[in-house]
Amino acid sequence: MPTATDDQPHHSHSEEPYPPLPARETLDAAGDILRALAAPVRIAIVLQLRESRRCVHELVDALAVPQPLVSQHLRILKSAGVVAGDRSGREVLYRLVDHHLAHIVVDAVAHAGEDQP
Repeated sequence: MPTATDDQPHHSHSEEPYPPLPARETLDAAGDILRALAAPVRIAIVLQLRESRRCVHELVDALAVPQPLVSQHLRILKSAGVVAGDRSGREVLYRLVDHHLAHIVVDAVAHAGEDQP
């Protein structure tokens, strides 16, 4: 026979409130970063840049992707604040703005690899 408490919502064992959420602007910025990282070529670019600065032709060679496509992906990463370009003579050397971003990508790749047979 049901008791009066069966109709009440069940709570977790811990009655602590949820942790406070960051400001909406922070959540929006995090979403922008994750969207910028959400392409295999851009993930590969971040993995390349975590080791050292690279120019476009080095990324083209490492990724075996056409130069216009690498440049397009770099523009997306740059506009999201993931990478920055520094001119060195006639070339632009790209680098990660923040190495936290490399950790996000490395962790995502490692997690995806765990599901493989």
